[in-house]
Amino acid sequence: MKKNILRVVAALPGIPMLLNGTGFIFQPEQATESLGMVLLDGIGRSTQLGDFASFFIGVTVLIFLGAYRAQGQWLYAAAMFLGGAAVFRVAAAVLNDAGMATQFIIAEIILTVWLCTCAFFLDRSGE
Repeated sequence: MKKNILRVVAALPGIPMLLNGTGFIFQPEQATESLGMVLLDGIGRSTQLGDFASFFIGVTVLIFLGAYRAQGQWLYAAAMFLGGAAVFRVAAAVLNDAGMATQFIIAEIILTVWLCTCAFFLDRSGE
């Protein structure tokens, strides 16, 4: 696979991550609703918006950095966060009676595999 095509493919998951991250900054009602949450009040809102914006923007930076520099370690780091989110969603459902967010878990698993696959091939594509 050509390295530039692989870099574009690796960057694609960064687009929805960026949209989610900026949504928590500029359109918090829509962003929280899209993830099945209500927008909290007071310090809870600060925590909710700050933590989620940080998560999504942080993952975006890792994805774009990995794609731009063609360095798999950044994509693996992003995959760690997304895979971790899937694992801890399942743990929340099993241990704390949270709803099983199946559609989000599946998306996080797909993105984790996507990013790890791109990282694997980028690391072996040397130029």
